[in-house]
Amino acid sequence: MSAEAAYLFRHALLRDAAYQLQMPGDRARLHALAFGLIEDFCGGRVPASPPLGGTALATFVPHATDPFAQELADHAHLGGEAGDSTGVPAEAFTLYLRRAAEIAAAGYRQQAAQQCWTRLAEHLAGRSKGEALRQAGTAASVRGRTAEAEGLFGRALEEFREAGARPNEGMALSEVAALYRRTGRVDLAERAIEEALALSRETGQRREEGNALTNLANIYRETGRVAQAERLLEQALLVHREVSNRHSEGITLGNLALVYKETGRVELAERTFNQALDLHRAFGHRRSESLALGNLASLLMRTGRFEEARAACGRSLALALEVGDRSNEAVALGTQGRLHLLEGRLDQAEPLYERALAIHRETGSRRLEAVVLGNLASLWLETGRSGRAEEAFRQALDIRREIGDRDGEGVSLANLAQVFAETDRLPQALATFEEALALHRRSGNRAFEGGSSCGKALCLLRLGRVREAAGLWRDGIGILKSVHDEVEVRTRREAMIVACAKAGVEPFAEEEGDGGGQVDALRG
Repeated sequence: MSAEAAYLFRHALLRDAAYQLQMPGDRARLHALAFGLIEDFCGGRVPASPPLGGTALATFVPHATDPFAQELADHAHLGGEAGDSTGVPAEAFTLYLRRAAEIAAAGYRQQAAQQCWTRLAEHLAGRSKGEALRQAGTAASVRGRTAEAEGLFGRALEEFREAGARPNEGMALSEVAALYRRTGRVDLAERAIEEALALSRETGQRREEGNALTNLANIYRETGRVAQAERLLEQALLVHREVSNRHSEGITLGNLALVYKETGRVELAERTFNQALDLHRAFGHRRSESLALGNLASLLMRTGRFEEARAACGRSLALALEVGDRSNEAVALGTQGRLHLLEGRLDQAEPLYERALAIHRETGSRRLEAVVLGNLASLWLETGRSGRAEEAFRQALDIRREIGDRDGEGVSLANLAQVFAETDRLPQALATFEEALALHRRSGNRAFEGGSSCGKALCLLRLGRVREAAGLWRDGIGILKSVHDEVEVRTRREAMIVACAKAGVEPFAEEEGDGGGQVDALRG
């Protein structure tokens, strides 16, 4: 131990010993004195806030005591034990503890926010206690402490129901539904959000109705009901704009952009992502900005703009780390891994995928766990580890079926079909590609349909069905071009050239009536 560290250690011990030597009453009066001096220095006590859990939106008004809110709460708590006129009123403790919780949450110090809200709940009752628990659950959820969050939300719901606070119950149900959705309990999530939607309409809470519509649409999109999801998101957007909920408007625009991306409307998706980002930046919603940037990075990567994708992904990761959002952190790490993979840096891609996978498992994000498992398996397949790849693809498929992710199920089936093709199980590959295509067409995911069509075509080629293969490959590459998936177009062309050379046939034409050799331009 260095001399400076030894001094600090001994100083702390001496300080604590001296503190404990004071009589309890004297200690309490000293805390009360410190409390009064800090308040006087800051110009007096902060004004009381509106009741916690009220349905009216409260605007946070800064005050000179804000940098000392946590200290003031601690001094108030300990100074209240003086038991005489020198003590601090009990309401001062909850006033400053709530202030400390709100300041921590606004500053993205999620652990401190969770601790303050949980501590505050111990000194409240009814609707106010429920709201403190709900806020603590939100902070725990962002931190990736899923079990803690679920317990806090459950306790909040009990308080709201006992107090008959129906609007607050609806808000807590929305939080519970989001947690269920993230952890793969889709049926529970859908029931909870439908209940929240009904409560918001029953109590006339238009703001919460808009949020519930957005959350229900997310479940529809992830379970293959894409057209229904788009309709709900459009309804939600109207509600958010009606009540001037700009944060939820930005989130809903980002979710609409995902629908546009998945259904092949890439230019509209990019414009909509940027509209969402403009709102998040204008109003300082940094966590939502991180998520939208991550989704935009994925689109930029798909369209071959790797430098722009790298910049967007880097910014998304930096924001996720700043706000303590473990889920967005893992998504950004996975996107960085995908970029390294596409640019041939496989040794750098694998550890990023492994880090992302560890976080998703830690936070219980089942759908995202399946995504990263699939990406890791693709890397293993590319590097000759087909057995390990097949096992991971099957794990991803099991997860997606368990959570009802129909679009993702199609992706996993297509990936497994590719393993079967590369390990000479062609009839099994062909049948599995057909299963995948049926799911892609049902969900309207044009990019996945195009990729799987090209994959199935090369199976047909190897089975000697050349004319059928050429037609299906042309259809698939046409779909990929229509959705501007430049990376997949290039990958599928290169695979087709190699497969045609092995089969001793001319490269397939990309347009009806083409002579077939235009793809040689890739070799320059």
